Amino acid sequence: MIGAIAGDVIGSVYEGSPPQSKKFPLFDPGCRFTDDSVLTIAVASAIRNRVDYADALRRWGRQYPHAGYGGMFYDWLFTDDPKPYHSYGNGSAMRVSAVGWAFDDLETVLGEARNSAQVTHSHPEGIKGAQAVAGAVFLGRTGHTKAQIMHLLSSRFGYDCSARLDDLREHAVFDVTCQGTVPAAAIAFLESSDFEDAIRNAISLGGDADTLACIAGAMAESFYGGTPDRIQREVFQRLDEPLRTETLAFAQAYGVPVCVPGATR
Repeated sequence: MIGAIAGDVIGSVYEGSPPQSKKFPLFDPGCRFTDDSVLTIAVASAIRNRVDYADALRRWGRQYPHAGYGGMFYDWLFTDDPKPYHSYGNGSAMRVSAVGWAFDDLETVLGEARNSAQVTHSHPEGIKGAQAVAGAVFLGRTGHTKAQIMHLLSSRFGYDCSARLDDLREHAVFDVTCQGTVPAAAIAFLESSDFEDAIRNAISLGGDADTLACIAGAMAESFYGGTPDRIQREVFQRLDEPLRTETLAFAQAYGVPVCVPGATR
């Protein structure tokens, strides 16, 4: 879950960029949190405080109206009578990682991922994207192999993760759908050697770089045993007090490896 926020923050300055080398400054001075972080924390808050996903998304989203939401979500956020809008955009997948940490069997994780998605993203592809990411996070944190995670993504959700990163870069497009984003982010994780490498892989694909890195970071964090402390400290410096406090509270409640912001070791 912190890995998702880290991917968003690091990728924030590269959104819309063409494919590029993996050799870039990890934390540019302009790095910031965007809607991916706000809504990831909103889902975590819903779980920790046992409130409705829609209520939490609207409460947190309205606190950060300029975080960079898509148009349909922005309208949903501020309407008096919000209804699901049949979206298959990647917003359902980028905000779901906390679900993979909070529940203790795969079917419950997938059910909660559905619940978190369908308040907005009621299209089957929108729901599937959230379930795939939450399922991959759950398998990663419970000791499964990359081969097993890849099998879940392909056999249960139909995502082809057999492409190579070099091929994805060559044919890259700006794709904000779940079906375009989730397998690409998964490949960035599957080809990685550690957490940072997964983030660099995802951002090197260009396009919707912050969301690709958010999803890849979520998977990498659970598989590699956490987000490195040095990266966490940089991320926490870029979150304001409410976002930082909720992130720490969720991490401590659900066993997400966390460092104390500002501490050294």
